[in-house]
Amino acid sequence: MFDVQSIRKDFPIFSQNENPFIFLDSASTTQKPQSVIDAVSSYYDSYAANIHRALYAIGEKATDEYEGVRKKVKEFLNVPDTHSVIFTRSTTESLNLVAYAWGQKFLNSDSEILLSEMEHHSNLVPWQLVAQKTKTSLKFISLTNDGTLDLEPIDSLFSRRTKLMSVGHQSNVFGTVNSIEMLIAEAKNVGVVTVIDGAQAVPHMQVDITKLDCDFYAFSGHKMVGPTGVGVLIGRTDLLEEMDPFMGGGEMIDTVTLEKSTWNRVPWKFEAGTPNIAQVIGLGAAIDYLKNVGMEKIHAHEKELLDYGLDVLSLNKEITLFGNADNRGAVIPFNVKNIHPHDLAKFLDTDGICIRAGHHCAQPIMNHLGVTATARASFYLYNAKNDIDALAESIEKTARIFA
Repeated sequence: MFDVQSIRKDFPIFSQNENPFIFLDSASTTQKPQSVIDAVSSYYDSYAANIHRALYAIGEKATDEYEGVRKKVKEFLNVPDTHSVIFTRSTTESLNLVAYAWGQKFLNSDSEILLSEMEHHSNLVPWQLVAQKTKTSLKFISLTNDGTLDLEPIDSLFSRRTKLMSVGHQSNVFGTVNSIEMLIAEAKNVGVVTVIDGAQAVPHMQVDITKLDCDFYAFSGHKMVGPTGVGVLIGRTDLLEEMDPFMGGGEMIDTVTLEKSTWNRVPWKFEAGTPNIAQVIGLGAAIDYLKNVGMEKIHAHEKELLDYGLDVLSLNKEITLFGNADNRGAVIPFNVKNIHPHDLAKFLDTDGICIRAGHHCAQPIMNHLGVTATARASFYLYNAKNDIDALAESIEKTARIFA
């Protein structure tokens, strides 16, 4: 039995709200356990110092704690080498790093980038910008009406011009878990560099980077009970060595003269300036927390919530559910007849229920669905079935008001 009540005791926000507080927007960001908050606070109140350069005790401790998180990421995701782990501010920055540092160097007018119609703007806009600068073409894997990618026939997706493929592991709109293993294998067969947006996957399932064998994988701390302002890019070391720095400044250099500079080793080559030290340390605490709970247990609990949520919401004939993938995460996009999603979200908030409403940074998906926005409920380890019951009841109440 997954003990949600015990889990909630680890998250201070659930005990500090006197009014009902039901958080169903974890696909956007997650709440933080006390252990993560304490880890961030401990850095600031006990050993705040810059890393890598200080020759005094608290600076050495800060460096050890920061660098120790690379090892935690390596073990958590079975990354082959800690030198493949680069700390960024977010998944968005990680994807931009690849787009600019790899894309601008190796793409040209004879190149093609393969994306999908399902992508978050963060895995779409950077490639659009790079494509404009390099005269590269964009090609898209089609989105089907059930919220999955059309992978038949898969070999027709790649051409001699395809140099890079970037797709999401799990959709932030539908929750669809894409067949990235198949896509990565097919891409590798034809020498295509593979980039995976794992922002929605890493918090909810066991991800094995070695098994996936992709070239780049990106995710964020704040979606996995960690702090905001920290992301990770995992890259194949030989590709990272070939790339130019994304940003220039301190730490990413080896030698500097007035005329030229040489670069530090990977991964520090891509970590210019003072990094988000406290946030990286907080990410390490988040990884510890999730490992202690158990990713398999979290995934199974979310699957139970998803199935229950789909059953409950489908009973209301005023609700339109979007997406019907066989393999999906605990995300339910929906609309209620005659109620704009923004209005629905505000009315649900009066009952202490937090959902997302809008285009979810995926306007092409909204265009495909023929809507301007949807409501979205997303579940995590601190949610229970009674949260879903409360959501359904509040939707019915809101529908009566609008009727």
